[in-house]
Amino acid sequence: MEMGKEIRRLRDDRGITQEALAAALDVTPQTVSKWERGASMPDIGMLPKIAIYFGVTIDQLFAMAPEQQLERIENRIYSHGLFDEAEERQLEQQLNDLSAQPELEGRAQLMLTKLYNHQAEQYRSLAVQHGKQAAEKTDGDSDAISELANAWGSFMPDWCVRNHHLLIEWFTDFCSNHPGNRCTIMWLLDNLIDDRRLAEAQEWLGKLAGIDHTFRVPMYRYMIAQAAGEAEEAETILCEIENMQDQEWCRAVTLGDIYTMRQEYDKAIAWYRKGQEAQPSPKFTDSAVSIAHICEIRGDKAGAVSAYREQLRLIREEWGIISGEECDEVERAIHRLQSL
Repeated sequence: MEMGKEIRRLRDDRGITQEALAAALDVTPQTVSKWERGASMPDIGMLPKIAIYFGVTIDQLFAMAPEQQLERIENRIYSHGLFDEAEERQLEQQLNDLSAQPELEGRAQLMLTKLYNHQAEQYRSLAVQHGKQAAEKTDGDSDAISELANAWGSFMPDWCVRNHHLLIEWFTDFCSNHPGNRCTIMWLLDNLIDDRRLAEAQEWLGKLAGIDHTFRVPMYRYMIAQAAGEAEEAETILCEIENMQDQEWCRAVTLGDIYTMRQEYDKAIAWYRKGQEAQPSPKFTDSAVSIAHICEIRGDKAGAVSAYREQLRLIREEWGIISGEECDEVERAIHRLQSL
């Protein structure tokens, strides 16, 4: 067994005997010998003690390849709720160690970003729970309401808070150095339009048009026209997008988003369903989630529950995830609606 070989390697590197390791772990030398020969494995409760003794992670005891470690960490992040401080520090150390290997640095840094975003999202969820209680118990104290709104990602009326100038500055530099990166230019356009920096958005849209020949270019033309208050131009572009002949599923979902923001919910739901139907497997859950939210806005509890159940089906059947936080979150939404 690989774990036994790894324990033997770690023990040899330390220059200690089986007897010394056994004494430190409060087991017999015969037990250590069985581990190292592959005749048995340590009990799961013993793994943290062994890892702490050698100053390694539990994953390292399994002698996983670095790529396997990164995949396992990513799966843990997606399936876990809030990590406690010790768990977070362990994952952080493991990822920093992997990041020291040049060929793994990019992916390890990505996993660190996902870890911190995951933790921030979990803490914001806790902040919403406590913020609700604070608002109730203080009869709507303005500070409590402000903190709750901030935790919930509310619209902020203060321009100095809601503008994206630092993000835009970074993305502008990145896009200038990577002019063929469509995804990054799209993120830049989204934030320029949100900040109503429309002249700059038009300039970057011209660059996007040079590398992209899909519905995305007219989509941004529509968004710029809408932001500029050019209603007739926006309608013309919207008809153009609807009548495009490409079968890309993203176009249908985008049209669903557009009609949702126009509060034309029946059209939105129809486009979301077309988008989900056209997607290859594994299908994303965005369309089902969007339909659930529309139903909640409309007060259609049964429709929302049905859409959330569709989301749960996709998670389980398309992605093979049958337990963990991703499933639990949807189950909680269904329970919330059914308890109303």
